[in-house]
Amino acid sequence: MILGPESTGKSTVAAQLATHYNTVWVPEFARKYLAGLSRPYQEEDLLHIAKEQMKQEDKLEKQANQLLICDTGLEVIKVWSEHRFGRTHSWIEEKLDTRYYDQYLLMQVDLPWQPDPLREHPHLRTYFFDWYKESLNQKGVFYTIIEGDEQARVLNAIKSVDNLLGKK
Repeated sequence: MILGPESTGKSTVAAQLATHYNTVWVPEFARKYLAGLSRPYQEEDLLHIAKEQMKQEDKLEKQANQLLICDTGLEVIKVWSEHRFGRTHSWIEEKLDTRYYDQYLLMQVDLPWQPDPLREHPHLRTYFFDWYKESLNQKGVFYTIIEGDEQARVLNAIKSVDNLLGKK
């Protein structure tokens, strides 16, 4: 699963990993959903996004070729919910405790900010990176920090996944 602050290349890396490993990837449902909203998102929108993201993961897992690449996950939704609303819905918390990923790729904030109507906090990317990292540390899961330009990110991500798969 790929996570990290806004504008750190998550979707680009997810798509390229899927191509490299000849498998499918789960796009970030929030982008599609939020782009269609005609109002600011609310707390209940995050629960809907979380449920749909999980539904897409479950659906695409059946089509995956050994690996399912996830552009985002509940960790991101939890952080956004905590940041914006000061809490996280219990359903999201429960699923975070039960949903397992073999590996997390945490995207560093060393790429230039790319403006986008759905992006909110260019000045808080390091803050969010540190929050994601601390969340992963608390969860005790295996993760790799992915950094560098776009090409280096993809190569670093492939190296990390290859290590997971036991390839040298």
